[in-house]
Amino acid sequence: MGSKIGILGGGSWGTALAMLLAQKEYEVHIWVRNESQAEEIRVDRTNAKYLPGISIPKNIKVSTIVKDVVKDSEIVLLAVPTNSVREVLESIGDVVESGQIFVNVAKGIEMRSMKMISEIVAEYYPNNGFAVLSGPSHAEEVSREIPTTVVSASKSKEVAELVQDIFSSPTFRVYTNPDVLGVELGGALKNIIALGAGISDGLGYGDNTKAALMTRGIYEMSKLGVALGAEADTFSGLSGIGDLIVTCTSMHSRNRRAGILIGKGYTMAKAVEEIGMVVEGIKTTEAAYNLSKSLGIEMPITKEIYNVLYNGADVRNSVQKLMSREKKHEMEIVASLKSW
Repeated sequence: MGSKIGILGGGSWGTALAMLLAQKEYEVHIWVRNESQAEEIRVDRTNAKYLPGISIPKNIKVSTIVKDVVKDSEIVLLAVPTNSVREVLESIGDVVESGQIFVNVAKGIEMRSMKMISEIVAEYYPNNGFAVLSGPSHAEEVSREIPTTVVSASKSKEVAELVQDIFSSPTFRVYTNPDVLGVELGGALKNIIALGAGISDGLGYGDNTKAALMTRGIYEMSKLGVALGAEADTFSGLSGIGDLIVTCTSMHSRNRRAGILIGKGYTMAKAVEEIGMVVEGIKTTEAAYNLSKSLGIEMPITKEIYNVLYNGADVRNSVQKLMSREKKHEMEIVASLKSW
């Protein structure tokens, strides 16, 4: 039996990773808030709301007591929604030990502080190792052992490689990257573009439109990322363009599905209600829009999606605004350096 790993959050991603680790014979414990969900996992070995049709191995333990799951765990996996991370971190302080490593798999920006999860963890546990695990990885497919690749990012090479070793399997390939901020931002910002791709689908637009959204979307993502201190190359990797592709094109994506509903005329609130789970891209859109304003960065796609979500803008008018913007060179920096 391998060392203990504590997973905080029993949603689809937390459960899928628990299954992956249990198969590798780690001692896996999941924390969930709801006793009825814990009982379903414990007795029926299912988590029907989040991973329907999947049988959960018997060697995965579940608890509603978060400190029991954290205590003595080599890895503490943060798999709760972004805006719940701070509350969870505050609740476990008296059992966290300096040798434990936090691994985040949530994708978003905290609304009240505009901080990434790496920064929030550092506030509470600055002496603990930290890594983010991100990339094109739908939980539904990982739980069915469909080949998947992700990236482990940490400022510490040793931590990044330890996480790589722990999570790697014949169907789950893990690369490493030192650019924590870039990997976190890629995972968060692509959800905004996935909402836009879904809205486009809901409006009945075609592949041309989606390709344009994705291509210009990755440009917006990297522009904001570089301004915040991330490496531009990271957005060309698994946590950037890779995650963007899978989230914009798959019906596993909650963000794309919510966008489809909005494109069909649903309100933001009604779309979220219909999805029945957290749609991270909605809050991330507000966070990214506010960041772009404070930094003076032009992010037209993000701005129009923000206006649709929060100002009730008509989606077709927003598309028209994007299409009729001032003419530009595709590669603005290149154009400024060359003369024709």
